Amino acid sequence: MRNATIRQLQIFSVAASHLSFARAAEKLHLTHAAISLQIKQLEDVSGTLLFERIGKRVFLTEAGEILLAHTRQILQSLKEADEALLALKGLKGGRIAVAVASTAEYFAPGLLAEFRKAQADVRLRLLIDNRATVSRLLANNEVDLAIMGRPPADLDAIAIAFAPHPLVIVAGREHPLVGAPGLAVEDLADETLIVREAGSGTRSAMEEFFHEHAIRPRIGMEMASNEAIKQAVVAGLGISFISAHTLGLELAAGRLHVLDVEGTPVMRRWHIVRHKSKHLTPALGAFWEFVIECAPAYLRTLA
Repeated sequence: MRNATIRQLQIFSVAASHLSFARAAEKLHLTHAAISLQIKQLEDVSGTLLFERIGKRVFLTEAGEILLAHTRQILQSLKEADEALLALKGLKGGRIAVAVASTAEYFAPGLLAEFRKAQADVRLRLLIDNRATVSRLLANNEVDLAIMGRPPADLDAIAIAFAPHPLVIVAGREHPLVGAPGLAVEDLADETLIVREAGSGTRSAMEEFFHEHAIRPRIGMEMASNEAIKQAVVAGLGISFISAHTLGLELAAGRLHVLDVEGTPVMRRWHIVRHKSKHLTPALGAFWEFVIECAPAYLRTLA
């Protein structure tokens, strides 16, 4: 392995994480042929196959699994060395990869912009996906930290709650329940629900809410986008259980209305999360403290 290059290891790490050369090519802005060539050269250097194809699926070989674990350690060590050298030189720069749950996309970009005002030299990368994917990115060390509603229970992580996260039930302006006072959860039993996909934190919270009230929700549509859900509700296709932090424009315009349902808003908390073993570089430490100290006030400005 002495002749393996850092670039080959970077390409291998991405291809192994996605188990797809095509996805690796897309992520790295390379051609499929370039990915295949680099992997072939790495296999030649290591003297063993790293991937195997069974049917239409690609899997890591045992050697590939071993190399992936060491590759992640190598790439993380190089990143930490880079950050440490920057700090030693008195530079404020650094790189931070942040994953946020889909619902947080309504405030995360603005929050990062506020951080950049104080730390203009820090390079930020923002990834947005559902809770399950954000948890995987953390576990695989593909991001430095995450902002999400509920921290992953199966990850050895440090999680700090930094702000309230209200979840509400909304309907379009013409819905007959709009304006009705003191609705019981049972009043929603026959309503069609537009919901997030499995793996979403909002979906889990919705299921827990109705389960606690012994109501089996009537799910009419499942969508992976909060924007699509809001448009479906506006169009009168059903009601939805959704984060209040996604609703600012629609509520202000009167296109959506929060229903007065017992037990709502369901109060959760936003958390900033990192792996317990994650090294806090100067840039990462500054961002961690910024979110804990400044995000609550920033979120209040959006209410």
